[in-house]
Amino acid sequence: MRRIIKKDKVKVISGRYKGSVGTVLEVLVKENRVLVEGVNKVRKCIKNSKSSENYQEKEAPIHISNVALIDAKTEKPIKVGYMIKDGKKIRVNRKTKEEIPRNF
Repeated sequence: MRRIIKKDKVKVISGRYKGSVGTVLEVLVKENRVLVEGVNKVRKCIKNSKSSENYQEKEAPIHISNVALIDAKTEKPIKVGYMIKDGKKIRVNRKTKEEIPRNF
């Protein structure tokens, strides 16, 4: 189980996009990076495209340590911990010990 998973609402806490809020589109586990909606957009050149646009904008990954999960109730960044409940490992808010629901 990971601290940040797909469809979590996160806030960028350091770097060029500090303060930006977005939804996690994808978690790149082996690289320790995440794709966040609307953050770190880059323009890619499309070779031999038949349309009039030769560029495509898409999100580039940022390091997972540069984002923090946002609490649904307080809308503030939180730290994530783990607890075992009924034999299953669950994510919890480290400060309040409340369970963090999965956003599927």
